[in-house]
Amino acid sequence: MIAPSIVVAGAGGVGKTTISAAVAAALARDGRKALVMTVDPALRLADALGVELTSDPEPVAGSPHLWAAMLDVTTSWEAIVHRYAAPDVADRLLVNPFFRAIADRFPAAQAYAGGEQMAEFIESGMWDVVVVDTPPAGGGIDFFLAPGQVRELIGGKLLMWLTGARLPGRRMLYRITARPMLKLADAVLGGPLLEDVAEFLLDLRTMHDGLSVRAQTIQRHLARADTLIVTTADPTPAQETARFFATLEEVDVRPKAVVFNRALPAEWAAAARRPVRGIDDAAVRGFVRENLKRWGAEARRQADAREELATRHDVPLATVPWMAEAPDTVAELVALFDAAHGLTEAVG
Repeated sequence: MIAPSIVVAGAGGVGKTTISAAVAAALARDGRKALVMTVDPALRLADALGVELTSDPEPVAGSPHLWAAMLDVTTSWEAIVHRYAAPDVADRLLVNPFFRAIADRFPAAQAYAGGEQMAEFIESGMWDVVVVDTPPAGGGIDFFLAPGQVRELIGGKLLMWLTGARLPGRRMLYRITARPMLKLADAVLGGPLLEDVAEFLLDLRTMHDGLSVRAQTIQRHLARADTLIVTTADPTPAQETARFFATLEEVDVRPKAVVFNRALPAEWAAAARRPVRGIDDAAVRGFVRENLKRWGAEARRQADAREELATRHDVPLATVPWMAEAPDTVAELVALFDAAHGLTEAVG
């Protein structure tokens, strides 16, 4: 049974955007209404699907059951603020430089906005499955941690201590006592820094209740999702995958499979052990033999890496074959999915 969402995580550069698009395209080919959304600012997904991505899902030409969208962090956070803050508070927050810094630079902000967008798409009921291409930061684990981190940011002990648990009374107290002192301090400092900070914290605190409830809902959606971790045999992606599994205790997630991308054919290892025939020139024959040995050794190294990863983390593996050119059409994305070993079981 296909889960309502499939979350594709992994380090940058491992091909998870392509895998996300391939999964969505294959599910659409099989008659399921599928939406693939990316929260990665790169435009590889648009290139592969041949559409201009926006925050509004766009149908993909030639694939009647497939849509694609790309997260616009700024637009998403504007919608979030208007949803959870009073109109006057929302207007102040959206022009506040401290809030803009959080929305644009806080690592969890982009991931949380992606989770909010994912939840909206799932809850709309317009698609059978939503495939999410997560940001590469933190190997994708940040996407799962973001709802809790945002709840802690908005409702953490420091912010509660600074603003108080009962905001109406606290704001009145602030206006009568603290604000005049802050104005005096700002006059000494030569700018309205402290007063602006205090106003910002009080405004931010008003969003806590709504954001807290929504963050819990997003976490439930993530717990129900099928999670795929995309990696390769290269050291950095392997380390990010290890970090993902080491952090799993903090989130209610168990990956459905690890997708080993760009896997060299096992036959290359065997071919390296066979004699080179049909080449008369000894120098050329020697070059071909050495080249076969190098690629055969790499194929064996990848196979060992896959086996070690599967044993260490007790998780199913899917392998996607290496391709000379990345797919750039829907048909090629579907062909890549079909050529993979174990990917159908991972999303089925």
